[in-house]
Amino acid sequence: MIHCFAPIVRPQTRVLIIGSMPSIKSLDLQQYYAHPRNQFWKLIFDLLENGRKPVDYTDKVNALLNHRIGLWDVFAACHREGSLDSHITRKQPNDFPALFHTYPAIKTLLFSGKTAYTYFLHTFGTLEKNCYSLPSPSPAMAQLSYLEKRAIWKQTFIRAGLLGPNS
Repeated sequence: MIHCFAPIVRPQTRVLIIGSMPSIKSLDLQQYYAHPRNQFWKLIFDLLENGRKPVDYTDKVNALLNHRIGLWDVFAACHREGSLDSHITRKQPNDFPALFHTYPAIKTLLFSGKTAYTYFLHTFGTLEKNCYSLPSPSPAMAQLSYLEKRAIWKQTFIRAGLLGPNS
């Protein structure tokens, strides 16, 4: 069994980005989205930080938190050979009702991939949150180019109130 990281969240967090389970590289480095080909941090910094380059992982986390965005995974634990979501078995969900009780300002959920979105809705429903599915930033999601993913993420960030309509 592998286990996810603790949530990145604070009382002011109003948007929670939910993934499935950290990749092997992320687990090794103990950092969300640590695989160098994963586009998550590039999307975040392109859209929310005017394209600036992050200094380090602490800078990445602080950028999210400064925009009142949190980060967690749908699975608390699971079994997985490799890093692909399609290989996940023996799934155990994280306790989202408890997280939302502790952090009631979270009103919007953004799912970075269909696995997290589908599993969450099947397990919990919407929990009275605004829920949006985003294309996975993983290199395994090669059906869309970076620019196509960026356009979808941007429109979703606008709908979630993270960006203005003229951004």
